[in-house]
Amino acid sequence: MSESNPQPTYTKRKRSKTPIVIGVIIIVGLIAAVAAYFALTRPTEGGDAKKEIAVGLVLEPTSLDIRNDAGVATGQVLIDNVYQGLVGIEPGSIADIVPVLATKMPEVSADGLEYTFTLRSGVTFHSGAELTADDVVASLSGALTADAVGFDAKVEQIDADTVKVVLGEPNSRLLWELAGSAGVILEGGSTDGLQNSANGTGPFEFTRWKQGDSITLDRFADYWGEPAIVDRATFRFFPEGRAAVNALKDGDIDVHTALLSPLRAEFEGNANFEMVRADSADVFTLAYNSARAPFDDPRVRKALSMAINGEALVASQNGDAVQLGSPITEGEPGYVDLTDVNAYDPEAARALLAEAGQSNLSLTITSPNFYDTAALDMVTSQLAEIGVSAKVKPVEFPTWLNDVYSNHDFDLSYVDHAEARDLGNYANPGYYFGYDNPEVQRLYAESIASTDAGAEAKLLEDAARIIAEDAPAKWLFNYTPTNVISTKVSGFPSVNTNARVSLAGVSID
Repeated sequence: MSESNPQPTYTKRKRSKTPIVIGVIIIVGLIAAVAAYFALTRPTEGGDAKKEIAVGLVLEPTSLDIRNDAGVATGQVLIDNVYQGLVGIEPGSIADIVPVLATKMPEVSADGLEYTFTLRSGVTFHSGAELTADDVVASLSGALTADAVGFDAKVEQIDADTVKVVLGEPNSRLLWELAGSAGVILEGGSTDGLQNSANGTGPFEFTRWKQGDSITLDRFADYWGEPAIVDRATFRFFPEGRAAVNALKDGDIDVHTALLSPLRAEFEGNANFEMVRADSADVFTLAYNSARAPFDDPRVRKALSMAINGEALVASQNGDAVQLGSPITEGEPGYVDLTDVNAYDPEAARALLAEAGQSNLSLTITSPNFYDTAALDMVTSQLAEIGVSAKVKPVEFPTWLNDVYSNHDFDLSYVDHAEARDLGNYANPGYYFGYDNPEVQRLYAESIASTDAGAEAKLLEDAARIIAEDAPAKWLFNYTPTNVISTKVSGFPSVNTNARVSLAGVSID
């Protein structure tokens, strides 16, 4: 959920209107153009023309610092493509973990405190340096801290090919953290110079960031695994949906992720494109500032939630949404259908507001300005039906990060939480929600201390039930975004593409 500089809208090239009257200039120009064409399209050593793919995304990173950039925009481009960890997310899944730079899943001690990893051999960074156990120890020692991931871990080198992560107490989130930005392995563990560059071990190496426009990656010739199929991948940024549609139709991009729902009709029946809905952990969340009156009163939060018709909201998304009653989506541990909790009941909502002494309530909803407005328009209309006046305040995404996420200066917030397994945000009173329930915190702490997956899921389910009842937010819907994919493209991922877009197995004709 990150954005950088002011974003360009897509503009189709215009032909020059300047007449050229000198014949020799025409001839010289034509010769140069023909020479350039043959130079650019000359076959590679294998005899094939260079394969390039252009992918449209909504959000641009504010920084390429994979460890410290808030939101998912940096990881969406760089994790799996440029950066890798000892483990990662299995392609085609939301939360299943598989070995990557480790040869296999770790050996875990009986008490759940020690995780021993064997490193792959023959892995090199894009700088040319060989991956060593020292890199792993330096990278993870700086990342597995209470400030960064909520717990501390000690990382030790056992020998040249083996490292051990030692916990003070069992923590079921360790592998999940290692599969994300905290777990990426950096050369020497250093992040110096990585705000505007990148150096990892993945199938693509960073080439260029044209801020406000695109990030370009090239196939890494010395990749340790199955090499990427395309030679170059360019990610272009289109916060404005119509610009993305134009770019697709004009052939400037081959894929666009998260097409705005109202624009699906642009590609219905178009034989040149396929529309694929991606399973995801995205949750469009209407968060209440529980640390600020009157939202510190659960009756007010419940009333606002009961004013909202979830079925109608889902219907407004043209098939790109699934109704949801808690922060946990169906593909995550602890999911249970809680859509009947604080369900649509405007009469009961009005009664709760009256009981709380809140009449003629007026509030502001702060939202990034690149989302489709249909859902928010419906929310404000439904709130008006119970006597609540809601004004939408659209802002640039960096402003949302500063005002809402960092400074907690808001009434209500509307944003897409794209990260899976983020129930811990509701067990953290310091998070921007301002929600503080000791029982939720206890259950969550027990869940991450559990060494049994079934017990962990049950504890998360119990916590989710309490959270749903307390209504620190209204989870409007689980977003299943439409990816528009050229029929020339094969192998494009169809799961979790708002968080990660792995291009290793993607090809283009």
